[in-house]
Formats: sequence, structure tokens, C-alpha cells
Amino acid sequence: MSQTEQMGVRRFGRWNVTGLSTLAQRECRRFMSIWSQTIMGPLINAGLLLAVFAIAIGPARGDVMGVSYVMFIAPGLLMMTVIQNAFANTSSSILASKVQGNIVDTLMPPLSPMELLLGYLAGGLARGALVGLVIGAVMVVVVGTGLAHPLWFLTFLVLGGLMMGALGILAGIVANKFDQMSAITNFIITPLSFLSGTFYSIEALPEGLTMAAHADPIFYLIDGARYGTLGVSDASPWLGLAVCGGVTVALSALALVWFQRGYRLKS
Repeated sequence: MSQTEQMGVRRFGRWNVTGLSTLAQRECRRFMSIWSQTIMGPLINAGLLLAVFAIAIGPARGDVMGVSYVMFIAPGLLMMTVIQNAFANTSSSILASKVQGNIVDTLMPPLSPMELLLGYLAGGLARGALVGLVIGAVMVVVVGTGLAHPLWFLTFLVLGGLMMGALGILAGIVANKFDQMSAITNFIITPLSFLSGTFYSIEALPEGLTMAAHADPIFYLIDGARYGTLGVSDASPWLGLAVCGGVTVALSALALVWFQRGYRLKS
């Protein structure tokens, strides 16, 4: 072990708990300082989407998987809002720091790549989970969705926040301008979200599109949230857990490697 590493271990221990906690708190305070945009905005958007579908399609559409159409799409809207907010929090934090030139303030403190990863993920998960829990509470009262399997619901809520938070870190590292981030959001994140079975059961799709839907990890997040709230799903929740867990680990591992190398951060 080098002298620098020995000093780091002697001073901070194996984990710099104070530094990690500070970074996580910064990420949470960052989105809470503009709560009207980061919290209220997504809540209003989800409510409007649910109202529009309830008025325009709900009365004419029969039951889907044994439940009313409005109740069917509610968990999907919830999870879609969670993942979009988790992605937006981590990606915008890193990209804004790069554009403003103050990313060095995050890289210079004695934080290891793992601590940087966990700090950013904590902020993304906190924002996504906060929005998701509020929407879930409203839907229980207004729509009557309930919680058929609370542990499954919380598991997929956490997995959704972590998976899209890790993807947001990668997007924030890759993008150098806000229009590049907009392209990633518009051409990757939004299509994957809307084509993941949020508004329909994939059983209604042709065989080719059904196979494509099963290759979309966001489908398993939507399906898992639906299973947790309504007790119905297109796929096994255990399969969804395995797919989402594997994707989350893979994305996090890549983000960790990029932090270690300073890829597109130190140059």
C-alpha cells in the first residue's frame, strides 16, 4: 500500500462516512431546494395523465387483467414517474457541474469512486422514492389501488430508483451539453418508458413486439410495481427482480469504473 493510501486509511478509515453523507445530503438538498419543480411538477404531470386517460379511455375500455383500466395504468404511471425523476436527478447534477466548471469541487475531496457512486445514487433514489410514495398514497385514496404485496412494491421502487439513477450517472458523464442530455432523454429514456407496458398489457402485442418488450428492463419495473399494488403481472416478479437487479449491478459497475478512470470528468 502506498503512503497516500496509508494516510487515507489512517485518517478516514475504510469508508469516508462523513464525506459520503455530505454528498448524499447535498444531492437531496439540491432537489428539495426547488421542490416545486422537482416534486410538485412530476406529481401534477402524473395526475393529469391519469385524469386524461380516465376521461378519454377509461369508461369505454373494458377490464385489463381483471381490473379496471384506470386502476391498471396507475402503478405504471407511478413507476414511470419514479424512474424519470431518479434519472433526472443524477444526470442533471453531474452535467450541471461539468457545464458550470465546478465538478472539481466533487472530485477533489477525499471520496473514493465507490463513495461518489453511492452519494449520487442516494440522491436519485431519494427523489424517485419520495415522488413515488406520494403518488402511491394519492392513488390508494383516489383510485383505490391498494397494496397487494407491499414488500414487492418497495423492492421494485428501490430497484427503479437505483437502476435509473445509475443510468443517469452514465448519461451525465457522457453528455457535455444540455442538448446532448435532451437527446438521450428524448430518444432513449422516454421511448423505453412509454413502450414498457405502462398503458397496456404486452399480451395484446404481436409476437415480435412482445419479445422486444421482454428485452426492455423498464418493462419489469412497471410490471413489478403493478404486481406489488394490484397482485397481477405479465411476467413473474422473480424474473423481474433478477433482470432489474442484474441491470442495476451492471450499470453501477460501469459507473464505478468511469469514476475510477475520471472518464470525461477530469479532461
